Amino acid sequence: MQEFYYEVHITPSSHKEEIESFLMDYFYNGIEEQGDTLILRSEEPLDSVIAKLQEYVDALQEIFDEKIDVKIEQERKRNEDWIEKYKRSILPVEVEDFYIYPSWFEAKEGKINIQIDPALAFGSGHHETTRGCLKAIKKYCKPGMEVLDVGTGSGILAIAANKLGATVEICDTDELAIAEARKNFSLNKAKFQDAWVGSASLAQKKYDIVIANIVADVLRFIANDLKNTCKEGGVFILSGIINKFRYDVIRRFNLPIIEEIADGDWITLILENRGENGR
Repeated sequence: MQEFYYEVHITPSSHKEEIESFLMDYFYNGIEEQGDTLILRSEEPLDSVIAKLQEYVDALQEIFDEKIDVKIEQERKRNEDWIEKYKRSILPVEVEDFYIYPSWFEAKEGKINIQIDPALAFGSGHHETTRGCLKAIKKYCKPGMEVLDVGTGSGILAIAANKLGATVEICDTDELAIAEARKNFSLNKAKFQDAWVGSASLAQKKYDIVIANIVADVLRFIANDLKNTCKEGGVFILSGIINKFRYDVIRRFNLPIIEEIADGDWITLILENRGENGR
């Protein structure tokens, strides 16, 4: 353990949900909420994460044509073993037949066990978007299906699909996420057919199910790429969508809605790909 660590407090004037979801894609040590403030901790300086956040806030201001003030404070503190404190606050999560547990707990008999350490990677089953996707995967993923997980993060959703008998491939624009997902696949004795750094546009085939648990504005931006990766008659599982942006995503994809799974302010959409002539 290092003698010091860095703590960053981020307090946005608005659009906290979008900012939190964005940070989850770029920060892998867990995020604490205290009222309107998001707290990040790391043994390394967080300057690169802060820079990416500032770029994202600039993009949000342009999209919504409004001023968004974000107070950011970074402090170097003496290490008091905050990781151990964080661990004690994390409990296993059960979603349908899935049992998501950190390494300091035991697997549960009779469940589909997935071991993920939330202090190491985003996608631990604790966030509403992950839970919504897991529910959809349990319902729509069948043995022998081909599945693509776009923005895989920790790999938890692809691991869940593989444990249900699907053949899975994963991609993420963050090289560190792909490295972490590989570790989690190995840890859970799961298998993927292919993995790449990049987005859905690099896919070499079409899939029965395309999963994308990403923020709503990115879903809109890559909608055509996602649609090109899904077989006709296939299914999209889309999440990372705050309720107020639900219609924007639906309008952009312009596909029939099979189901919506709501969890707090977050929506998971299940859409059917009927092809160009079957919308």
